[in-house]
Amino acid sequence: MTSYTLAEIAKHIGAELVIKDVANSATDKTEITCLATLANANTAQVAFLANSKYVTQLADTQASAVILSPQALADSPVTALVMDNPYMGYALLANLLNTTPKAADGIHASAVVAEDAVLGENVHIGANAVIESGAKLDDNVIIGAGCFIGKGAHIGKNTQLWSNVSIYHQVSIGQNCLIQANTVIGSDGFGYAPVDKAQKWLKIPQLGSVVIGDNVEIGASTTIDRGALEDTIIKDGVILDNQIQIAHNVVIGENTAMAACSVIAGSTTIGKNCTIAGLVGINGHINVTDNCVFTGMSMVTKNITDSGVYSSGMPVEPNSRWHKTNARVKRLDSLTKRVKELEKVLENK
Repeated sequence: MTSYTLAEIAKHIGAELVIKDVANSATDKTEITCLATLANANTAQVAFLANSKYVTQLADTQASAVILSPQALADSPVTALVMDNPYMGYALLANLLNTTPKAADGIHASAVVAEDAVLGENVHIGANAVIESGAKLDDNVIIGAGCFIGKGAHIGKNTQLWSNVSIYHQVSIGQNCLIQANTVIGSDGFGYAPVDKAQKWLKIPQLGSVVIGDNVEIGASTTIDRGALEDTIIKDGVILDNQIQIAHNVVIGENTAMAACSVIAGSTTIGKNCTIAGLVGINGHINVTDNCVFTGMSMVTKNITDSGVYSSGMPVEPNSRWHKTNARVKRLDSLTKRVKELEKVLENK
């Protein structure tokens, strides 16, 4: 198990190490092996305080040290790693102490790699993975067990795919990306033409592809459809959560974040630096400008031209109150008619 002294950790995360002058206090030479919560940490562990609702746990923590803000330092009974952004400190330390293994190590004997596939240096391919003809894997790419890399696909340097990821033909993925298990990239978009009044459908071949930029992270079981004619594009720095649906010809701008179970319909463009919470539905053929935030369960049905925070989901409330609210909503039409009639009466007086 790798360990670091508190002095080394302070330097790594850019924090000021403040030693508490109490019995058994941790020092700059105290060895740390892992992170933990304030409530459950013990010696040889570091905790962090980034959310004020957990401040009550600070007094009783058994951690050797706590990452916290200057404002919380006076309340800390233990040695502190003081910085303006404790959550960033937590993230930096988590990366330092990360013990997650690689998705594959070496090229497994059961992997099927086409003769004309191009593999860079230090490529790793897990058991039962398939790399089809013309695919190109750049240096340090890691392909997990059971993955499928289609014909002509390109995966950039240092990108890692966990198990059972499917990358269809001609898809391009940039450098330093991370794709979690069971994700599908480049499957057909939902394109069909109605044939007649009997509601029969003619499938429209999806002739575009998917282009994913650098430093993109995609969660488990997320689906990104290929474009109908032009490409579906996910730009640099985008982070996508688990179980997201991105339809054909969608464009997502740089550094946009999207939480689980949200969906974007076809041919919609999302700006850069947007935040899309869970269960958000975004309609097709619309444009969303930069720096927008959509709170959970919002339904976006038209162009958004002004940056800001948008909401439309109905927060939960007791069932009896919800039924009363629902009954009032159903009466809105009749109430509107009554108001208009009263307005006419007042106008004629």
